[in-house]
Amino acid sequence: MKRFPLALFLLLFCVSFTLTAQSSSPEKTIDVNKDVDVVKVYEQVVKEGYGTPFIYKKLANAHYFKSNYGAAKKWFEKLFSIEKPTDATLKHRYTQTLKALDLDTRENKYITYSGTN
Repeated sequence: MKRFPLALFLLLFCVSFTLTAQSSSPEKTIDVNKDVDVVKVYEQVVKEGYGTPFIYKKLANAHYFKSNYGAAKKWFEKLFSIEKPTDATLKHRYTQTLKALDLDTRENKYITYSGTN
């Protein structure tokens, strides 16, 4: 009979300890990659002299999608000065960037005006 209260006490203790352990909030984890602004990293890489067409393309597209057309124009032109613009999507984005800046697309040396919007 003396074992029953002791067993009951141990059972209740284990159950309450398990419930307390499960209800505690998880520790806050920090995702380093989530907090990094890739545009700033790429711009720093270019500033240090390690610019590549891949990086210029990433910067141009990033600024284009952030509606920062002045910077997008800069990076598109840097890309097109190294590589011939063959990708239709990049040419279209560059044209849209020029239109957003109210610049003439007909006399641009990186694209040829096709008469379409």
